[in-house]
Amino acid sequence: MEYLFIFLGLMVVLFALGVPIAVSIGLTCLAVLVIQGGITAIPTELFALQMMRGLNNFPIVAIPFFILAASLMNVGSVTNRIFDFANALVGSIRGGLGHVNVVASMIFAGMSATAVADVAGIGQLEIKAMRERGYPMRFAAGITGAASIISPVIPPSIAMVVYGWLSGVSIAALFVAGVIPGLIIGLSLMITSFIASYWIEMPRSPRPKLLELGRLFLRALPPLLTPLIIVGGIWTGIFTPTEAGAVACVYALILGFVVYRDVTFKDLIEVVARTVRFTSIILFIIAIATFYGWLLVRLRIPQELAMMLMDLDVSLTVILFCIALFFLVIGCFMSVVEAVLIFTPIFMLTVQALGIDPIFFGILMVVTLSVGVITPPFGNVLFVLVEITGLRFEQVVWSVLPFLIPILLVIGLLILVPGIVTWLPGLIG
Repeated sequence: MEYLFIFLGLMVVLFALGVPIAVSIGLTCLAVLVIQGGITAIPTELFALQMMRGLNNFPIVAIPFFILAASLMNVGSVTNRIFDFANALVGSIRGGLGHVNVVASMIFAGMSATAVADVAGIGQLEIKAMRERGYPMRFAAGITGAASIISPVIPPSIAMVVYGWLSGVSIAALFVAGVIPGLIIGLSLMITSFIASYWIEMPRSPRPKLLELGRLFLRALPPLLTPLIIVGGIWTGIFTPTEAGAVACVYALILGFVVYRDVTFKDLIEVVARTVRFTSIILFIIAIATFYGWLLVRLRIPQELAMMLMDLDVSLTVILFCIALFFLVIGCFMSVVEAVLIFTPIFMLTVQALGIDPIFFGILMVVTLSVGVITPPFGNVLFVLVEITGLRFEQVVWSVLPFLIPILLVIGLLILVPGIVTWLPGLIG
């Protein structure tokens, strides 16, 4: 087990020193190889072979497709249409734009696949509307940040694609399994907004007439169909999760260039360039993390960890709470995708040995790690909110903290009642 402490300890130290994630993982692997056999015994050709093996996988192609589709949705008027419909739907309920914020984020989660895309896209529109209506900016920042973690949970989800590829679990099953937990998180945040409205002044929108609600629904219908097309196509077997990413891109292009005609070729070039940059970073991390996972298995670290946890004289529920706490801490220091890449190979054998449903474990991992996007020191959503709201970093952090309570309660509920996650995939089969 001494190698496990080197693997984790050295990597955490490098993170704390500000070394990039991919470089930290690579240096950790190099250090373990040197300790194991000396500098002359390092099989340098394995670096390239294992890294290429990690990239030579069809499911990975889904990542740039989903990133491109979300970026295309952000460029045009899709976010405005979704927000207007959500406002007409729930804006008149006590809690006002707090509910609108959550509902709009749940809808946009079916297109964005990442928390940062949610905040950078529809989050800007939500905060602008809340500022104009006189909502406290701290409340606006808090609910927007908290609602953003729904994006990695409700399909499509880049983190689930990576987990499914590494674990061998059906990505389609993971997508379906994330629907109910994502909805429950959204509902818990709406309840929090409702309770907070008794202490905070939250102007409500006038209740729209049925005809107006229908008009706004039809106006937002094409974007609303995006998650249904993705999940429905996968469920019915029309296309695979990877092909679903390509379908989402084509659909986004049709909306932008044909239906709404609010996306130009200049916008397309900028979106493609941004997608290439973001994808290259993720793929480089995937390549390095593949070698990291291979080295873990070679040193039998997952097997030893499984035996250690099985020898503990505690219930499976207690073990799951400990694992969730571990992921909550890890999420504070690295992104969801990076953490999934690193820790899936470590925990998969343990999950199998303990008899934990790998679909449930994948959802639990993604949900708990997603909390890290709104917690310091490296919560990337926090930095986006600083730019959008004009608040200081510490003000944004304190604004988000109250909304962590319902999210943590939902995580506890998932652990105590795992059927919440596994019921829908089992029903669909």
